[in-house]
Parts: sequence; C-alpha cells; structure tokens
Amino acid sequence: MRVLVTGGAGFIGSHFVRQLIAGRYPALRDSQVVVLDKLTYAGNLANLAGVLDDERLRFVTGDICDERIVAELMAGTDLVVHLAAESHVDRSILGSGEFIRTNVLGTHVLLQAALEAGVGRFVQVSTDEVYGSIAAGSWTEDRPLEPNSPYSASKASADLLVRAYHRTHGLNACVTRCSNNYGPYQHPEKVVPLFLTNLIDGSKVPLYGDGHNVRDWLHVDDHCRGIALVAERGRAGEVYNIGGGTELSNRALTETLLSITGHDFGMVRHVPDRKGHDARYSVDITKISRELGYAPRIGFAAGIAETLDWYRANRSWWAPLKAAPTAA
Repeated sequence: MRVLVTGGAGFIGSHFVRQLIAGRYPALRDSQVVVLDKLTYAGNLANLAGVLDDERLRFVTGDICDERIVAELMAGTDLVVHLAAESHVDRSILGSGEFIRTNVLGTHVLLQAALEAGVGRFVQVSTDEVYGSIAAGSWTEDRPLEPNSPYSASKASADLLVRAYHRTHGLNACVTRCSNNYGPYQHPEKVVPLFLTNLIDGSKVPLYGDGHNVRDWLHVDDHCRGIALVAERGRAGEVYNIGGGTELSNRALTETLLSITGHDFGMVRHVPDRKGHDARYSVDITKISRELGYAPRIGFAAGIAETLDWYRANRSWWAPLKAAPTAA
C-alpha cells in the first residue's frame, strides 16, 4: 500500500508517520509512505528525524495548492491522510487569507487529484471547532456546522468539499473531527506547550479572559490511532468524532500545568479574551467507538506528565521555535 500524508512534518502528521513506520497500525504495516509538507513555521523536519532515513519513507517539500506536484504524488497512491492545514485560531483572526488558500483551495486540489488518480480512500482530518460552541451535551456527527472563527470556517468549508466529492463523484472519503490535541512535538504557539515552556523557564503564562472556556483534551497518540481506524474501516462518506474524554476549563487546565511545574497562580498573566471565543467544545465519540472500537487510552494526568517530561528534555527542539519571529 502507498500512503500520502499531507502535513506530515507537523505536530499531528509527524506523529502519525512515526507510528505508521513503527508498525503501530496493523492495517497499514509495511506501507510505502510519501510525506508532502510545505515546511512553514509549523512544519519541522526534526519531527521526522527518527524515520527520515527509513527506506519506506519519501519526503517531498511542496505546497498542496501546487496542482503539478500533487498530481505527480497522487499517481499510484492508495490512501491519502490529509493533515496539512493552517491551524492557529489567533493567526486566522489577524489574517485569514492563508487559511482560505491552504485549507480550502489546497483541499480542493487534493480532492480533484485523488479523484483523477483513482485513489482508494481519502481521509480529511478536521476539528471539532467546525461545530461552533455547545452549552451542554456533546456534538454528534450530524450536528449542523456553525464555525465562529476564520480558521474553523476554512476547515468546515474543506469538510463540505470532501462531502461533495463523495456524493457527486463517488470518491471514497471520510472526515475525522478531533478535540484539542496535546503531546510531544507540538509547536509552542499552542496553549499546552506555550504554558509548559514558559513555566519551565519561570515566565508567566497568558490566560484569556476569565478562563471559563471549556475544551476536551486528546493525546495525539489516541488521535492518530483513531485516524488509522477510520482509514482502515471507516464507512465512505461518513464523519467520525475523535475525543479524549477530559473536559477542562482553561482555568482548570492552567491550574494543572502550574501544579505539575511547581508554580502557583501568581504565574498567570490575564489578557483580553480572544475575539469570538467559543465557550465550550465537546464531542460525542459513540459512533467511532461502536463502529471501529475506538476509545482513548492515555489518561490526561499521565499524558500531560509525559508531555512535560518531553519538553523538559527537548529544549533544543522548542527554544528556537519560540525565538523565531513567526512564533506567537
């Protein structure tokens, strides 16, 4: 089998590739893997250092909006796992053009090339943010899409393109929608690594508003295992939520990170709330659990402790990213 992974040098994509090469996904074992990544600020070859020399892996630096290179790589591909995306909400608020280009137009280029090449399966990796905000209960996959940020709107648009290519052209495609990820190799613009690396260095952490916004937390390893299950056995045309089962307010998350790094709330710097900040996300994972046997395996306490250990041990990876002008 030949697998094309877009965005495979990013946080989630590189984890998926490392696990795939390591044989952790039985249905994909011994696959030939092609990674297509533009290597923007969020892509990093160091994320693939342990597998770059593997004979089953080919790395290509390129843009998913480039029709020529996408068509070339799509030929002979059996499975596409599409993770390439602009993904930071704050950046999308400051300027949404690149989000529309990459997340919408790039997805269209991939879908059309996959259709023309006769690809066997296309998995679009999306986000729970496309649903908007939910006051109580949890979203099921048939929930109407009500995105509230330019980022989530661009991902919702891409999801709808995937649906259209399945319904109109018969492309064998699925969509996954995950909750907030955390784990090793996550760029320090995101809240968990930003807070952990700040606290490791004895710097204060910025907490939005009153900190009452609630998110569900999912370890990247559980997320990637869910993606692999959908790639193997997901029903064509279906959407699958992937969650971690740990809902925390941002304040509670902050308190946890302060506690495990040996700090108190005096290390918090309150900042104005984000524009259009969704109050709560929560995904119902009944569908993927019943159909594909998915359940999160990594508890938040253990997962966050291991994540802290990784950032403590890998300053040489994250310090340059925080020092770069593009780092938030």
